Amino acid sequence: MAVIRINAVGDTPVVHARPGPLEEEIARLGPLEGPVIVMIHGYSYKPGLPAHCPHRHILSLDPHHMPWLAPSWPRQLGFGMGRGDEGLAVAFGWNSRGSLAAAQARAIDAGRALARLVEVLHRQAPARPIHLIGHSLGSEVVLRALKDLPVGAVQRVISLSGASYQSVATSALTTPAGRAVEFFNITSRENDTFDFLFETLTRRPNRNDRAISKGISAPNAVTLQIDCLETLEQLSRMGHPLGLPERRVCHRSTYLRPGALRLYRQLMRHPEQMPLARIQSSVPTAPEPRWSRLLRLRPQPGAVPIWQRIELG
Repeated sequence: MAVIRINAVGDTPVVHARPGPLEEEIARLGPLEGPVIVMIHGYSYKPGLPAHCPHRHILSLDPHHMPWLAPSWPRQLGFGMGRGDEGLAVAFGWNSRGSLAAAQARAIDAGRALARLVEVLHRQAPARPIHLIGHSLGSEVVLRALKDLPVGAVQRVISLSGASYQSVATSALTTPAGRAVEFFNITSRENDTFDFLFETLTRRPNRNDRAISKGISAPNAVTLQIDCLETLEQLSRMGHPLGLPERRVCHRSTYLRPGALRLYRQLMRHPEQMPLARIQSSVPTAPEPRWSRLLRLRPQPGAVPIWQRIELG
């Protein structure tokens, strides 16, 4: 089985569309070679809701393209190929529909459910590496989970266009589990509009708090702005070229950009080939200012208006 599907019901992890205890589902898999990669979607999904179920969309090996086109995260991350060392993909669903503030509040319980799931996986095979990758509000779920996890339960975290605040990230990365992880904060100035909306429509933990797209100050974290030409050049030198940015505003560019998911696959499957320290020393220490991409891109005659080019999801 390449992918197992788990949902958060409140703060409890349950098997998607299957009766039975979670522990039995995990134990039934038996010993597997390779890493465990837990994938957490972002805003606007709800497991079991046909048009918005993440298990039919980005977290599926064969996604239905609704309501928008999407790649299969599991396949792009190296699952479903039939190899014996693929490891285990865990598709983690939670109710992120409704208002942004309501979904943000539910992310706290979803984080507790994620922590319980990871604990079960870690107990079954303590030596197997567990990595987490989340998009948008999925990053908030991950950061909340770190507060409830034991040291060493998770090795690497990849946050894609994270809808979370700097103080939440700082707090999570100073917990015992948080200090032991390597945190990759993937950002893009294409996401500025959504970061602005996130800060406007949700309650900030602190008055001057900002979204983590502004960067994270922690020794075990690095911010990769994937529409920064210097960052792209350095990644290319490491053997991981990414496509150039094509849109001014896009919330999904951190996983739709050609080569992006291939980069994350390498980060999680072969961490020894991409050490955190090497990446930290190679890329700019701080992302570019917000709106800098919009300000330096002037519309050309006949260009599509920016409000028609916004990508949601």
